[in-house]
Amino acid sequence: MANGKQASTKRLKMAERAQQQMDIHFPGLTSSPWIWHRKTNDGFTTLPRTLPIAMQAIDVLSKGQPAGHTLFSLWARSPDHSLIIIENPNTFASEAGFSGERAVDTWRRRMKKLRELNFIQTKHGPSGEFHYVLLANPNIALEWLRQTHKIQDGLYSRFIDRIAEVGAYGEIENIRKIWDQERAAAKATEIKAV
Repeated sequence: MANGKQASTKRLKMAERAQQQMDIHFPGLTSSPWIWHRKTNDGFTTLPRTLPIAMQAIDVLSKGQPAGHTLFSLWARSPDHSLIIIENPNTFASEAGFSGERAVDTWRRRMKKLRELNFIQTKHGPSGEFHYVLLANPNIALEWLRQTHKIQDGLYSRFIDRIAEVGAYGEIENIRKIWDQERAAAKATEIKAV
């Protein structure tokens, strides 16, 4: 497993490789306004590379009421910080793809599902139940789904492959250790009570 410095080096090499391929296949477009440059264009955020797999898992678990795009919309609004303040639920409902009279109600149901699946935590505020939204680490949420037997083997397998590929498998190892310690502490407390 790569440490932070090694992962950074790997990313640089990936960027260099991508630039080489771009020069071959799309010469002259590197500085084109048609190309998005994270460091020079405004309106960007950092997204987890496993987010597409998290969105798929959410959609599978929300049975006919897919909530994956709702999570993506929250991440797109994230100011490179895990807390989002939702002052106007109508805007968030619209950006998640909901329209009409029931747009906000539909959005709220999807938000409740995201909370139930541990992809977000929420606190009530002036705009209602979802005024303060804390984005959880989707890698940990996916591992929690695995630990609670809620995610399909095929999807979880793809997640494990991807998280190893991006160098973030250590997050899974760390949360497993934390959960093992919590279970041991709870068991010790239970034994003491008897």
